[in-house]
Amino acid sequence: MDISKRPTEVEGKSRVGDWEADTIVGAKHLGAIVSLVDRKSKFTFLSKVDAKKAEEVSNAMLSDLGAVRELVHTITADNGKEFAGHSRVSEELEAGFYFAAPYHSWERGLNEHTNGLVREFFPKSEDLRKVDPAEVKMVQDMLNNRPRKVLDYRTPAEVFYEALGKKESLISELCLRRE
Repeated sequence: MDISKRPTEVEGKSRVGDWEADTIVGAKHLGAIVSLVDRKSKFTFLSKVDAKKAEEVSNAMLSDLGAVRELVHTITADNGKEFAGHSRVSEELEAGFYFAAPYHSWERGLNEHTNGLVREFFPKSEDLRKVDPAEVKMVQDMLNNRPRKVLDYRTPAEVFYEALGKKESLISELCLRRE
């Protein structure tokens, strides 16, 4: 669905569960990382995929968000072909799936910012097929445990865990379970 049809409460970042999605592509389009960022908590999921293909991207999204499906209300992505499996993701997670207007990257600004942080670890010149999935999860963990001024110096993990209502050890296990 077009972003103009997205619920207005998403814009206010008033609840955990409104996600922005994108892919980070390696040099010469070799390998990719699927990035998912919650708009309120800034909590991030990163998953390495071998190629920027719709089925792989959908599987990664379902694997990450499926574990916290009670905190998935909406997903907003760009218009890339890698999100062609959006109907399946939306149906399985029972969440609205919205697309930003073409060339309006600011409509997913948090995700673009997060991708810039990820690029500090995996530059554009790097073939992401050669990156170990454990390295990607390590970067995810670093981002989720980095205090943010916008969160009153709390970490994205603290805000997310509070919304999830579970202990940190359970969430840490969740975030590190995939290799």
